[in-house]
Amino acid sequence: MILLSELAADLRTHTGCVQVKFGNLYYNSTHLFMSKTVTLVVFILLSQSILVAQKPNEVGNSIIIHQEVNINASPQRVYDILLNATEFSACIKKSFKDFTTANATIDSKVGGVFSLFDGHIIGRNLELVPNTRIVQAWRVVDWPTGIYSIAKFEIKAEGAGTRIVFDHTGFPDGLKEHLATGWQQHYWDALNKYLN
Repeated sequence: MILLSELAADLRTHTGCVQVKFGNLYYNSTHLFMSKTVTLVVFILLSQSILVAQKPNEVGNSIIIHQEVNINASPQRVYDILLNATEFSACIKKSFKDFTTANATIDSKVGGVFSLFDGHIIGRNLELVPNTRIVQAWRVVDWPTGIYSIAKFEIKAEGAGTRIVFDHTGFPDGLKEHLATGWQQHYWDALNKYLN
């Protein structure tokens, strides 16, 4: 892990948006532009003073989880479930009955924090495009302090339902299989059970 302060990053805060510049890499709450020569993944936790960047080779072969799933509901319905604490909690109960009835708290605005699965997963919403995209700084509470991954949900209408194109990057080495199974069981399978 490399702290951006060690990279002499140029950090500006303006109109509630955090922007990080390093070389030709810029990240703010709505865009990510990267040159071919700069291969950094930037993780931003808006409420903390720690900004962390990871080089892809620091996360080994576990650099990305890519999953695509069809859900029998509208994009708006899927988006709402993923960002509504009451609905998300009810949905998750379909995959794992031991979670409490109110296992999630979600502040559904950009910069809003969330806690899922009875506090096992925490994070912050980095980008929200209604019914289209959710990007989150996402972490398991027992990961090393300050380590956040990026979870990106692209939500698209497909036929009478929705196709979710999901990418998860920047998680600690050795967790790809475990996390991929968790996304499948506790998100996609749970959503399909909840909506059918």
